[in-house]
Amino acid sequence: MSKPHSPRYVAAQVSQEASWLSFNRRVLEQTRRPDFPLLERLRFLGIWASNLDEFFSARISRAFAEERGTPGYRELMKEALDQAEEAGRLYLEFLKALEGQGIHILEPSQLTKAEKQYFGAYLAEEVAPLTDLIRPEAIPELASQALYFAAGEGSLQHLIRLPESVPRLLEVPGREGGFVRLGALVRMRSDLFLPANQKLPLFEFRLIRLAQLARSRADWDELPEALEARLDGQVSHLEVEEDFPAQWAETIRAALALEPWELFRLAPPLDLSFVSIIVARGPASEKFKPITIEKPKGFAKDPFAYLNRRDLLLYHPFEDYGAVEAFAQMAAQDPKVEAVRATLYRIGEENGIAQSLIQAARAGKDVAVLLEGRARFDELANLEWSLRFAGAGVRVLPLPSKKVHAKALYVRRAGQAYVHLGTGNYNPLNGRLYTDLSLFTAHPELTADVWAFFSALEQRQAPVLTTLRTGPGIRDLLLENIQAEAHKKGEIILKFNHLTDPPILQALEEALNRGAKVHLIVRSTLTALWEGLEVKSLVGRFLEHARVAAFKNKGKWRVWAGSADAMPRNLDRRYELFFPILDARAKRKVLEILQAQILDDRNSFILTPRGQERRWGGKRDGQRLGKP
Repeated sequence: MSKPHSPRYVAAQVSQEASWLSFNRRVLEQTRRPDFPLLERLRFLGIWASNLDEFFSARISRAFAEERGTPGYRELMKEALDQAEEAGRLYLEFLKALEGQGIHILEPSQLTKAEKQYFGAYLAEEVAPLTDLIRPEAIPELASQALYFAAGEGSLQHLIRLPESVPRLLEVPGREGGFVRLGALVRMRSDLFLPANQKLPLFEFRLIRLAQLARSRADWDELPEALEARLDGQVSHLEVEEDFPAQWAETIRAALALEPWELFRLAPPLDLSFVSIIVARGPASEKFKPITIEKPKGFAKDPFAYLNRRDLLLYHPFEDYGAVEAFAQMAAQDPKVEAVRATLYRIGEENGIAQSLIQAARAGKDVAVLLEGRARFDELANLEWSLRFAGAGVRVLPLPSKKVHAKALYVRRAGQAYVHLGTGNYNPLNGRLYTDLSLFTAHPELTADVWAFFSALEQRQAPVLTTLRTGPGIRDLLLENIQAEAHKKGEIILKFNHLTDPPILQALEEALNRGAKVHLIVRSTLTALWEGLEVKSLVGRFLEHARVAAFKNKGKWRVWAGSADAMPRNLDRRYELFFPILDARAKRKVLEILQAQILDDRNSFILTPRGQERRWGGKRDGQRLGKP
């Protein structure tokens, strides 16, 4: 009896948190891109800083609750600290490089007497009235992500909280390209902030808490109360400047119930996200040149006539996100349009599609939206939109038990249905910075399913769909197609932001061991890696955001796209939509994009069980439309 062959591919397991920190290191690496202008490289330093805050406020929550103190958790802290120390060194390198471009971040000692007098008056008039002076007894109640200073004579006596409404970086009047940090100015004039005009040294620190809604399933009428009662959770992170007095640091750490290894000592300034101010104000010569955005001919003028003839698939931002807004605008203006439905998740403060929905409702059309009130950190903005919609006659549908993360816009005109289905949020800023796919279609099977999706959720029922997939049905779709291609002639391409679903990863391993050709393009988190399989992560000028699955079945490709990442959270606890690309021309286009990204050697990291390897400097740029 012959021995069974041991499988060639055996997954090395990676925790979701460790994988995400590896992604943030890839973001930090972009600050070294030789082909990026200076301010664009600096932009990535700010993105890295914001990402690390998000890690400690949200992404660490499971590991904090279940694994805190274990060797694996301490490894996460070690990696986060290593990145933070490297970011501090990079910041100093950027200061020197910026000087070559006429941008100077000055210390108060470099200011003239007149400039010091001006900023003294500015602090007294604009900053001090908004600044909190806090007793050390209140350390357990300190706010998440605020910037604090500590002061005292011998013992820790005073805490100062800087106002978040004042920019962290201020322009020096009369000095072109001259800036000074708010924190440095406050140090210079500590007497304006301490009792009895004491002038004491100040030491910088900040903390991050886990952010959670007390009631995650609050409906619209309960959401204001839930937001009001949002108690930031336990402190998960504390950082102090490197010269912070040891006894004071110990006092704060103990009061916040943190372990010694959860305290980071870092070179000031803390929280480097303020560099985005330099990027915004800096010269255009040190930023990317605007890309040429292609507009679909004839679509915006009459999208309904266009879609009666053929589908349209767009690849943003290279193809105009304005086409999505034009579709909504035409639906609002066209007197033949009877009904409009939309899913809205993160739509921002200004949104053309939302305004079109309001316009449509005021014109007497039947307009309803699934506005997700539990989009993390966007709850308040969406609550404001719910009031604006209600005031204009747009029906805001009740929140289902699951989050609605689907991206769908439905229009019924003279009895004919049209839909837009996408991989990205209906957000004008994201639409120009994220790579996403948009499908416009009048295909009856697709439009009927989109209407069924909205109708079911309006009636508080689980959607039952025929052609599209939602919820666990997306997992079933992926598993069925992966298993069908688990043979020597099979070929699978999966492109996701996150790929962490155990059954899908297990099916991929089985397909690999049966000889299938597997290409994985995973931007952020991947919890299984295989020796001998080159997994790709693309990090470039634009944020990779499209989710696509392609399967070569008997020589013919089947292609799907949608809003869902391959994670248990998205598949089991959210309403997503995955849709087939039925139009032959659109399918070819998606496959060309995928092929260009597989070949990319300009923005790529190859992920293996041994680590990640940069692939830069080549000629194949997978972040350009139709140009390898």
